[in-house]
Amino acid sequence: MFSWFERRIDPYPSEQPMMPPKGFWAFMRHYSRGVTGWLVLLAISSGAIALVEVSLYSWLGDLVNRLSDTPRESFWAENWGRIALMGLGLVIVLPGLNLFGGLLMHQTLLGNFPQRVRWLAYRYLLRQSVGYFQDEFAGRIAQRLMQTALAVREVAMKLMDVGSYVVIYFIGALALAASQDWRLALPFVLWALGYGLMLGRIVPRLGRVAQEQADARSAMTGRIVDSYTNIATVKLFSHSDREEAWMRSGMDAFLGTVYRQMRLSQIQDITLSLLNVWLVAAVTGIGLWLWTTGELAVGAVAIAVPLALRLNNMAHWIMWEFAALFENIGTVRDGISSLSLPRAVQDAPDAKPLEVTAGAVRFDHVTFRYGQDEAQRPLAVLDDLDLTIRAGEKVGLVGRSGAGKSTLINLLLRFHDIPEGRITIDGQDVAQVGQESLRAAIGVVTQDSALLHRSVRDNITYGRPDASDDQIAHALRMAEADSFVPQLSDAQGRHGLDAHVGERGVKLSGGQRQRIAIARVALKDAPILILDEATSALDSEVEAAIQSRLEVLMEGKTVIAIAHRLSTIAAMDRLVVMDQGRIVEQGSHAELLDAGGIYARLWARQSGGFLAGDDQT
Repeated sequence: MFSWFERRIDPYPSEQPMMPPKGFWAFMRHYSRGVTGWLVLLAISSGAIALVEVSLYSWLGDLVNRLSDTPRESFWAENWGRIALMGLGLVIVLPGLNLFGGLLMHQTLLGNFPQRVRWLAYRYLLRQSVGYFQDEFAGRIAQRLMQTALAVREVAMKLMDVGSYVVIYFIGALALAASQDWRLALPFVLWALGYGLMLGRIVPRLGRVAQEQADARSAMTGRIVDSYTNIATVKLFSHSDREEAWMRSGMDAFLGTVYRQMRLSQIQDITLSLLNVWLVAAVTGIGLWLWTTGELAVGAVAIAVPLALRLNNMAHWIMWEFAALFENIGTVRDGISSLSLPRAVQDAPDAKPLEVTAGAVRFDHVTFRYGQDEAQRPLAVLDDLDLTIRAGEKVGLVGRSGAGKSTLINLLLRFHDIPEGRITIDGQDVAQVGQESLRAAIGVVTQDSALLHRSVRDNITYGRPDASDDQIAHALRMAEADSFVPQLSDAQGRHGLDAHVGERGVKLSGGQRQRIAIARVALKDAPILILDEATSALDSEVEAAIQSRLEVLMEGKTVIAIAHRLSTIAAMDRLVVMDQGRIVEQGSHAELLDAGGIYARLWARQSGGFLAGDDQT
C-alpha cells in the first residue's frame, strides 16, 4: 500500500527544464506540474474530513435533544438507526478519510514533490552560464535551491490541505449554528471578521520579514561556506578573528529578522487570545439566554458551545499555519530571484552537434566588451581580433595579464556570446552548434584545475566515463601521475584510484591535482587542446618529465597554449603576441626574436623563465 502511493509521482521527470516564470503564482504552477491532480485530491480529502467532523456536532446536538425528549425504555427502539449511522461515520468513515489523506500527504507528496522541484531546478541551473556562478556563492545558490523546493511544497500543500479544511469547516460550522438560530451564528461572523482583519494586517508583514530572513539565511550560509572553502587562506593570514567578525555581522543580520518575526508573532498571539475568549463567551451567553427564554433547545447549545471551543483550539493552529504559509511565500519569492533568471548563453533553436573533421579554428574579426570605464563606456577586451589557426597547428598565446588571452579561450568555449564577429571550428559557427558538443570537442587544462570531490577514477574518467583500466593507466603514465596515485588513501580506507580527493581536490598537492587534470584531458582525447598555464603548478623536475608527454598528447591536435613561462611554448609552430585585446606580432620564436619587438623584449626580461609583471613597454 505504501509503495503504491509512493510511486504516484515521478521525482525525477525527464522533461527538459525550462526557465521558471518570475511571477509568484506562475512560478508555483510551473513547479507543481505533474502533482496538481494529487494536490486537488488532497484538498477534496481534507474538505471531506471537515464535513464529517462538523456533522458529528450536528449528530451530537440531535442526540442530546433525543435523550431529553425520549423515554428511556423506548430510546434504543426509536433511535438505533441514527446512532448506528453516527457510529459508522465516527468509527469507519472518518478514520478512512484520515488514512487516505495521510497516505496522499506522507507517501505521495511530502517526499516526491520537493524532490521533483530540486531535480528540475538543479538541472536548469546546471546549464546556466559560467558568469552566473561567478556572481554568486555556490553555497548560497545551493541553500536557495533547497529552501525553495521545500517552500514550494509547503505553500502548495498548505493552501490545498489546510486551506480546504479551514474554509469548509468554518462554513459548515457557521451554517450549523445558523440552522439552530441566526443569533447563534452572529458571534462566529464577527469573530471571522476580526480574525480576517488580523490575518490581513499581521501575516503579510510576517511574509515580508520571512523573505528578508530567507535572504539573510542564504547570505549567512554563503559566508560560512566561503570561510570554510578558503580555510587555507584564513590560516595563512592568521585572520580567524577577522573571519569571526565578518561571520558575526552576517549572523546579526539574520538574527535581526528573527527578532522582528518574533515580535509580530507575539502581537498575533495576544490579539488571537482576546478574539477566542470573546467568541466562547459570546456563544455561551447567547445560547444560555435563548435557552432560558425557551427559544432554543438544549441540543442547540450542545452544538454551538463545542463548536466555539473547537474553533478556539483551531485558531492558534490556523494562525501558525498561515504564518508559516506566508513565511514560505517569502522564501519562494527569495528563491525566484536566483532561479528565475535567463541563461546568458543559450543554444540556437536549430543548433546541431559540432562535427570536427580537421580542427581548424577561426576568430573572424571578433570584438568583445566586458565592464565599463569611468565614463561608463564599455571596455573592449578584444578589439576586432582576426586569427586563423590551421588544423593540427600548435599556437602559443603571449602577452601580459589583461591582454585578452584567457578571454579568447573563454569565447572559443562559448562561455560568453560575442556582439561582433564570429568564431568557427571547421567552418561551423560555435554560436550555432550545441554547447555540449562544442566543449566535448575541446580538451582544457587550466592553471587551477579544480577536481570533483569524488574518487581519482571518477575525476580521470570525467570526460570519458566508459574508459577501460588500461586506458586509465596509460593516461596516468602520460601525466606522470602513476607514481603517486597508487599510494593515495582517504579517511574511509579507500586506496589508489578509489581514494577520494576532497572538495576541489584539497587532499592533493597543487602538482598532483595538475597531473590528475592532465590525465583527465589525455583520456578525453579531444581533437582541440587548450593548455592555459598547464604546467605552472609543477616543479621544474616534474615539468621537464611531463614536457615530452605533453608533446605526445599534442600530436595530431590543434593546440592553443598560454604560458607566462615563455620557454614552455617557445617550440610552438607559431606564437601570437597580444596586447590590449589586439594581435600585435605573430611568428615563430626565432622570427619574433629577430624582429626585436614586444616578444623579444619580454623574452629578454624573463627572470627564471617567468614573464616580468612590471613590463609596461
